[in-house]
Amino acid sequence: MEEWRTNVEALQARALDELRAASEPEALERWRVTYLGRRGALTEALRGLSALPVEARPAAGQATNEAKRRLEAAAGRREVELRDQSLTRAIDDERLDVSLPGRPPVRGGLHPTTIILREITGFFQRLGYQVVEGPEVELDHYNFEMLNIPAGHPARDMFDTLYVAPPEVLMRTHTSPMQARVMESTRPPVRVVVPGRCYRYEAQDATHEWMFYQVEGLAVDEGITMADLKGTLAAFARHVFGSRVKTRFRCDYFPFVEPGVDFSISTPDLRDGAWLEILGAGMVHPRVLRMAGYEPDRYTGFAFGMGPERIAMLKYGISDIRLFYGNDLRFLEQFLS
Repeated sequence: MEEWRTNVEALQARALDELRAASEPEALERWRVTYLGRRGALTEALRGLSALPVEARPAAGQATNEAKRRLEAAAGRREVELRDQSLTRAIDDERLDVSLPGRPPVRGGLHPTTIILREITGFFQRLGYQVVEGPEVELDHYNFEMLNIPAGHPARDMFDTLYVAPPEVLMRTHTSPMQARVMESTRPPVRVVVPGRCYRYEAQDATHEWMFYQVEGLAVDEGITMADLKGTLAAFARHVFGSRVKTRFRCDYFPFVEPGVDFSISTPDLRDGAWLEILGAGMVHPRVLRMAGYEPDRYTGFAFGMGPERIAMLKYGISDIRLFYGNDLRFLEQFLS
């Protein structure tokens, strides 16, 4: 019996030494298997009780079970110690060094199209215009018919249209349909600018995109003349391109205005003073007024339409319209202010 007790105590001492040396959860688990597992040293010792004399078995079993309880308790304490040590290391590793300089927050910015849209609409708002938006999925009735472009009219060839449910539902080719929608629901005086996306079935190149923005302007009231249109657009050009800008109006054709003009600018700051067309405009066609329920003999008005991307290309010296929607951060980060 004394020999059995001595062996159990030696086994216990060896197990405790190895337990103290276990510094990781994986090592602790290997220790459990070695000493407390189904085929561990203490389990094998208990199975060896059958070889002892009958009268010695109770005391030997009691000594062995006592050693097993001590080892299980010691293993539990060691597990807690290892968990605490791991937590302490994690806290130390993640501790904030307040002596280091702080990391500056990542700063975003507005897209160049948004910048120029805000500049354009902000100018007209200061003149008393309201900013309105319209549907991008439009009806043929508003996109063409109400703008003096009936079915079969040659002017439809100017618009490479994307149809959703032909022939009536399409992706709008310009923001001009809001001319008719606004006039149908509003009595003069009317002052609106309409920013929004437009869509055309076009091949992409440096100056053409299948999706682009447009800003439509409309003013209708009694006594509005071409002089009002010229003064408004000249003031707009000075606002965007500076006080040295010169302006030019030339005859052009748009089916929903009569007469129609293209509006060009010239400034020493852009392309050595060359004339650059920036938008189309004109006096609202009497037929468009009449279809919207206005009396052409009483009311007149002007309308204009511009591409914000084209304005931005001239203002910022951008050579390719595809850069606007290419999601290249090297391009976009140039507009952080």
